[in-house]
Amino acid sequence: MASRVLVVDDDATVRDVVGRYLDEAGYRVDLAADGPTGLRAARERGPDAVVLDLMLPGMTGLDVCRELRRDDERLPIVMLTALGEEDDRVLGLELGADDYVTKPFSPRELVLRIGSVLRRARPAEPGGSVLVDGALRVDPAARSAELDGSPLALTTREFDLLAYLLAHPGRAYTRAELLAEVWGWEFGDQSTVTVHVRRLREKIEADPTRPVRIATIWGTGYRYDPA
Repeated sequence: MASRVLVVDDDATVRDVVGRYLDEAGYRVDLAADGPTGLRAARERGPDAVVLDLMLPGMTGLDVCRELRRDDERLPIVMLTALGEEDDRVLGLELGADDYVTKPFSPRELVLRIGSVLRRARPAEPGGSVLVDGALRVDPAARSAELDGSPLALTTREFDLLAYLLAHPGRAYTRAELLAEVWGWEFGDQSTVTVHVRRLREKIEADPTRPVRIATIWGTGYRYDPA
């Protein structure tokens, strides 16, 4: 069955254009024009991904994102942001958005981004290696992770980043390299990586302010060090 995508934007033109492109790409599409309606639609319709504008009437996109993450850590969320909204974009990533597209944007690019996060959110074919570092266990095939025997609630991109770093211990990566390898972006806002690393540390480090597993390599980027 085709994946269902919810588009939440108060601009009727954006809703119509994005909805049409998604429909032509084979997705089932739901549309909402404000924050409360979008949140209600997400809870009632159970979309596979959400396209969420930051500036919404009734309830901001940031508030909707926060509520969606409380409901489901794994739901792929792609934010729509305007130029000049960098602080809000970073906050959206901190709240758990997986990706963002800056207005004005190409509808085709947005459809590709949605396809990317949906593919990554699906479990891989069985048979891959389970990644283990002490009490941390990551199963890429099952898209599951646990620490000390307890499941870790990770967003799609958080899981991808953790699995990639854990699969390449001891190697330092620049933010640009991680954007390319994990997000598939040849260019983009490198603060995206910074935010996701910070969120990961909060979930896997005993003391996120003194990380042991994900080390900052000043002047370079990050390195995964087995605990």
